Amino acid sequence: MDKHILVLGGGYGGLRIIQRLLAANLPKHTRLTLIDRMPYHGLKTEYYALAAGTESEANLRVAFPNDPRLKVQLGEVTAIDVEQTMVHIDGQDPVAYDYLIIALGCEDKYHGVPGAKEYTHSIQTLPKTRKTYQALNNIKPYGHVAIVGGGLSGVELASELRESRPDLNIAIYDRGETILSPFPEKLRRYVCQWFHENDVDLVHKANIDKVEPQLFFNHGQPVEADEIVWTAGIQANRIVQALPVEKDHLGRLALSPHHYLEDYPNVFVVGDCASLPHAPSAQLAEAQGDQIAQVLLARLHDEPLPQLPKIKLKGVLGSLGKKHGFGVMGDTTLIGRIPRVLKSGVLWMYKHHLA
Repeated sequence: MDKHILVLGGGYGGLRIIQRLLAANLPKHTRLTLIDRMPYHGLKTEYYALAAGTESEANLRVAFPNDPRLKVQLGEVTAIDVEQTMVHIDGQDPVAYDYLIIALGCEDKYHGVPGAKEYTHSIQTLPKTRKTYQALNNIKPYGHVAIVGGGLSGVELASELRESRPDLNIAIYDRGETILSPFPEKLRRYVCQWFHENDVDLVHKANIDKVEPQLFFNHGQPVEADEIVWTAGIQANRIVQALPVEKDHLGRLALSPHHYLEDYPNVFVVGDCASLPHAPSAQLAEAQGDQIAQVLLARLHDEPLPQLPKIKLKGVLGSLGKKHGFGVMGDTTLIGRIPRVLKSGVLWMYKHHLA
């Protein structure tokens, strides 16, 4: 009997599952479909560089696998009906499935700040990043850019933009007492010093309570900016948040130990839509994707489900422009040129492996 595996989203997690399934011994009558709004995989972890103008979009695209067992269908998912095992696509017929992989990723979380969604820029999707690039690089000389959020995305964007546009006045507004709050103190001090030496202002304990065109309010005080970029948090995709199943406070779906919905064992969730005991990342999505592929293959071959180990992440690497970086690998803190070289190498290996 035919089995149809439907993957929603060709990001890091969805693509990893597809790769693992195509490399395995799939049963003869298994069909595999990927639905994505883009005709290629986008390297989302590097969108900050596109927004800053230091990388071309062509360098951030990777082709989907070319395999006769895989059908790539382009379209925008509008709703998921887990009762009817059907996915609705904008302007197209619904698509039925036997197994569903939800890999729709995340979107910006605006924390209820009035005007934030309407009047700030984003680097969460490729179309939004294109607009952010145009806006930032059209700013007049010596203009002002405000980046709301001092996590990894905000830090990488600010540093890359500093190298791209040395004339601009750049400031990061962060709610914490320091940027990169989850990271070790030695790393935070290094990054703060880099920003100090490169004239990027850091505004700590910020509270952005309203945004208007080219204007925002920090603790009620107006601050003018030519452009404002929002990197202050993420939440699960709105399609996922609409599902009638258990979720966490970020709208991510609660899962069984084998990564499927407890009430719908034919629905798996990977990446930023999944409630997991780790911060969302491409590395986490890929590690989870490896395990989901194992479970799916066991199901397809009518074998017992495998015992899955706890996911262990290798570490985090971040960039400060093209020459400096930072990272944490196990208990080791990395600062300077070495983590930047490592990050470039990891990216090259990833693209080369997919090609």
